[in-house]
Amino acid sequence: MVQQVPENINFPAEEEKILQFWSEFNCFQECLKQSKHRPKYTFYDGPPFATGLPHYGHILAGTIKDIVTRYAHQSGFHVDRRFGWDCHGLPVEYEIDKTLGIRGPEDVAKMGIVEYNNQCRAIVMRYSTEWKSIVTRLGRWIDFDNDYKTLYPQFMESVWWVFKQLYDKGLVYRGVKVMPFSTACNTPLSNFESHQNYKDVQDPSVFVTFPLEEDENISLVAWTTTPWTLPSNLALCVNPDMQYVKIKDVVRGKLLILMEARLSALYKLESDYEILESLLTFFFQCKENGAFTVLVDNYVREEEGTGVVHQAPYFGADDYRVCMDFGIIQKDSLPICPVDASGCFTAEVTDFMGQYVKDADKNIIRTLKEHGRLLVASTFTHSYPFCWRSDTPLIYKAVPSWFVRVEHMVDQLLRNNGLCYWVPEFVREKRFGNWLKDARDWAVSRNRYWGTPIPLWVSDDLEEVVCVGSMAELEELSGAKISDLHRERSVCEGFTSVLSFREQFVGGPGRPSGPALPCVNQCFFDAWTPFLFLLNYFLVVFSRFYTLLVLATALFGQPPFKNVIVNGLVLASDGQKMSKRKKNYPDPLSVIHKYGADALRLYLINSPVVRAENLRFKEEGVRDVLKDVLLPWYNAYRFFIQNILRLQKEEEMEFLYNENTVKESANITDRWVLSFMQSLVEFFKAEMAAYRLYTVVPRLVKFVDVLTNWYVRMNRRRLKGENGMEDCVLALETLFSVLLSLCRLMAPYTPFLTEMMYQNLKMLIDPVSVQDKDTLSIHYLMLPHVREELIDKKTESAVSRMQSVIELGRVIRDRKTIPIKYPLKEIVVIHQDPEALNDIKSLEMYIIEELNVRKVTLSTDKSKYGIRLRAEPDHMVLGKRLKGAFKVVMTAIKQLSSEELEQFQQRGTIVVEGHELHEEDIRLMCTFDQAASGTAQFEAHSDAQALVLLDVTPDQSMVDEGMAREVINRIQKLRKKCNLVPTDEITVYYKAKSEGEYLNNVIESHTEFIFATIKAPLKPYPVPTADKILIQEKTQLKGSDLEITLTRGSSVPGPACAYVNLNICTNGSEQGGVLLLENPKGDNRLDLLKLKSVVTSIFGVKTTRLAVFHGETEIQNQTDLLSLSGKTLCVTAGSAPSLIDSPSALLCQYVNLQLLDADPQECLMGTVGTLLLENPLGQSGLTHQGLLYEAAKVFGLRSRKLKLFLNETQTDEITEEIPMKTLNTKTVYVSVLPTTADF
Repeated sequence: MVQQVPENINFPAEEEKILQFWSEFNCFQECLKQSKHRPKYTFYDGPPFATGLPHYGHILAGTIKDIVTRYAHQSGFHVDRRFGWDCHGLPVEYEIDKTLGIRGPEDVAKMGIVEYNNQCRAIVMRYSTEWKSIVTRLGRWIDFDNDYKTLYPQFMESVWWVFKQLYDKGLVYRGVKVMPFSTACNTPLSNFESHQNYKDVQDPSVFVTFPLEEDENISLVAWTTTPWTLPSNLALCVNPDMQYVKIKDVVRGKLLILMEARLSALYKLESDYEILESLLTFFFQCKENGAFTVLVDNYVREEEGTGVVHQAPYFGADDYRVCMDFGIIQKDSLPICPVDASGCFTAEVTDFMGQYVKDADKNIIRTLKEHGRLLVASTFTHSYPFCWRSDTPLIYKAVPSWFVRVEHMVDQLLRNNGLCYWVPEFVREKRFGNWLKDARDWAVSRNRYWGTPIPLWVSDDLEEVVCVGSMAELEELSGAKISDLHRERSVCEGFTSVLSFREQFVGGPGRPSGPALPCVNQCFFDAWTPFLFLLNYFLVVFSRFYTLLVLATALFGQPPFKNVIVNGLVLASDGQKMSKRKKNYPDPLSVIHKYGADALRLYLINSPVVRAENLRFKEEGVRDVLKDVLLPWYNAYRFFIQNILRLQKEEEMEFLYNENTVKESANITDRWVLSFMQSLVEFFKAEMAAYRLYTVVPRLVKFVDVLTNWYVRMNRRRLKGENGMEDCVLALETLFSVLLSLCRLMAPYTPFLTEMMYQNLKMLIDPVSVQDKDTLSIHYLMLPHVREELIDKKTESAVSRMQSVIELGRVIRDRKTIPIKYPLKEIVVIHQDPEALNDIKSLEMYIIEELNVRKVTLSTDKSKYGIRLRAEPDHMVLGKRLKGAFKVVMTAIKQLSSEELEQFQQRGTIVVEGHELHEEDIRLMCTFDQAASGTAQFEAHSDAQALVLLDVTPDQSMVDEGMAREVINRIQKLRKKCNLVPTDEITVYYKAKSEGEYLNNVIESHTEFIFATIKAPLKPYPVPTADKILIQEKTQLKGSDLEITLTRGSSVPGPACAYVNLNICTNGSEQGGVLLLENPKGDNRLDLLKLKSVVTSIFGVKTTRLAVFHGETEIQNQTDLLSLSGKTLCVTAGSAPSLIDSPSALLCQYVNLQLLDADPQECLMGTVGTLLLENPLGQSGLTHQGLLYEAAKVFGLRSRKLKLFLNETQTDEITEEIPMKTLNTKTVYVSVLPTTADF
């Protein structure tokens, strides 16, 4: 049975109930069972580290994955969703290093790899319980019971298999390259890892002199921001295509050589130096001079420095390449790299030994100055890479590593990347595509311990190399039983490095452990199936996506995935990276507990972060989603349920919805909202299939606004049954249809609220329409089909035009601070398109109601109302196209006359200053001349299509009506405070103070208007002492004091005749009924004996001895029953009754009858009476004909013809079409038709 919906909702608390519901019925697993025979949708979850708690980046990624996989299930696929844990790598080791104070490999050696890895193993699942709790609380459906971990031997074995394939293809080699190096983590990083964390920093900026051997009085000037690399300098490099000069430094008296274009970097004034000669060809003579000479290369730029770059080949990639090209170093040379893994100088640099290189900068600058080699020292702000894990500055350092060849297959990478569908698309071509064009061989080894070892045994001379591809192969080669593959195991001690792609291919959104392992199920990889969906944030594009693409291309020649979504970063509200130390972001759980997971999910998804842009997280944004989207949506659903319950209570009608049998509505707003919904379903399916979540969510949110602020608002009266029952049912069916469809579309985005609504809505679905379907959960349902027969673009266009007019009118009201409660005389709508005016005309009644105006005037005649056109150029469009001519054209556009612009409107083109312009080049606007004849009373506002004039002149009758609406507003707010529902009967009492005479007059003159709105009697004070007061409030209304009281129950006129309610408890049964104690004339009253006789005959009581009780007191023969009128009496077989409830109103439906125009002397029974509309048992209601007969009988007028009316003026006749139930408690006025004898 459908349940009442409370006015106030605690979204987080309701979500907790839904979680219990899902858990109780095992909904996720049941969902998987239902879909197991459907086509598979391939999805793998990139594993997080469990060494820290989830942050908003994890929540965003998890939400996107949950939305896409829920959508895939709704679209008819089977989607396995297994959670994974990344247990290896730098994050784990870095935590241990910090905890245990480990500073380098020597400390690990002292501890031993076995103990070090045991420490790592102990923390990898530190926060797994919290992860599971938070992910589940967010509403994400994913399988934790069948999760995978990258530390499982079977998983590590799959990594070996991949490496073995690469090795067998000749793609693995050992080499020395200058690479980004983390001194905090003591390991090199790949180039794409170094791109993940750039920061603006201030580094030293030094200009250093290098004297020539031929003449030490002449020096080359080089610039560097890394003075610590100077001890390893081997050469200088210049650009052979640039102009160099020898100058005399006037201030210092030194002879210097540098690029002519960079003189300004050293000298502000030209008088500070003197150019002695040009040295264009000087450097070519130095090409073969060996070390400590000047080399040439085009990488030297004229945008920075001096045009002379010092060369430390083992600390710079370009330096390494240039020095290799010129023979300064060879591949087999011992590296000149006097910096250890912790970033400290070794003994080779005696002056700075043991100093951390960045700390040594100051001492090196001081030494340069002491030796007269420092020309200028300052600081320089630039973007510099930091370690993504330790957040410490990286250095570039030559490191022996194992590499995978990539450079030879750049074209293949680009081709496979082109086969993938990227969202947003620009990432594929621009950012990621440009990265691929410059792809370099991939360094896959890390000088670490906790990870999958590189499966290579290598002889000391590097001549013999054995690559192992599986545990079985290792057992065969070693003769030992293998149970673990980590480096601490004796058989694995020969491995000196670990692989960096532990989860990039087989562990991330790649192949997890289990049946996907190539060494277990080779055929799976032979039949290689790209992932259907992959997601990661933008910076990881250059790691996870890149490595997936490299491996898939190298192993299978195919792309690794079909669809990929790239999201941006979630930053703190100040634009900085979220930091626990800085506490610059709210705790995710506190946000969920305050606003709910649905609000957080929708806030993240409806933001720039889904378009690969960054989001500044603001808690108030989550609050606004709750306030502006979820709450209005909930209120529309609540309003619907209220009216369903009203239908059941007042009309005794059961509402059941069957899409196949629902009647077609002629109401234009019904047709519009149904069409709008079907257009939304069509759009939703197309955009979700294209993974464009950032276009879908705004449309869903817009529909919530359409539903709540337009459809429900414009149809409140229909939905409440004020326009008749048939129209009410059509409106309710329409609203139910769109509410259910919206729930099905929003289910992937807001899984909790949609489930909560659905659990109530499904009670209203006709069981016949869902046979053989499991409808337990909203998440079992498929997406709604597009019902093209309901799509009506013309109606959508018409309503859109109406909405524009209403919104323009609201702007004018806001501008003039005229509340919507106060009616206005007229709105004039001016539009050039007659068809548009016809559309607006067809919806005129809604404009009148929404803008509260008396009259709508439509016109195409702008001049009649003093309207002229003016034009503004589109600066972006025209500026880009016209370039230098734009300024002249812009001036000419602004000078175009209204007549010229009208012609432009008709033709769509115009020539201005020799340039043909079109509609997209010019924006037309209307101007309103208020001084024009007959238009002074109007205020104007316009958009690109229409102009609206609103008559804002005051009128006393309108002001009075506005005051009456203010009173209504105060009453309805009090109702809301009391948590009353529409079916709760109340009476409203009011009192205005003496100075509020005007207010009293307004209320009295608008009583019927107020009653028609509040559906409750409105009476002046005093409040009867017997009434139960619900709420009482004093308020100010336009300077007058107004007191309003709401009391329980309706103060409608009670029965005109005395009556009692009966509760008859005899023969082991219980029944209720009603007896009138007198006839209309007031005689023939019942006494106790007559009452018992009537009970025996009417209620079929067989017991001879009856006793009648009022409460616990038995009624005696002498009791005057009229004194008990309105009470409930209990009739028993003699024994005292148990305590029963006493209803305060007559149990049966009734009407009071008032005789109008008959001579009282003719009426044998009086002029006022009461008539039951059903028998005393509350059954067998009267028909219209029966009502006429009984009314004549009541007044003793059976020989006369009667007419029945609802008002004394006899204008509202009661006809056969009016349901008898609607007359309950009303006064029916009886008119006696004349006979010929009356003339």
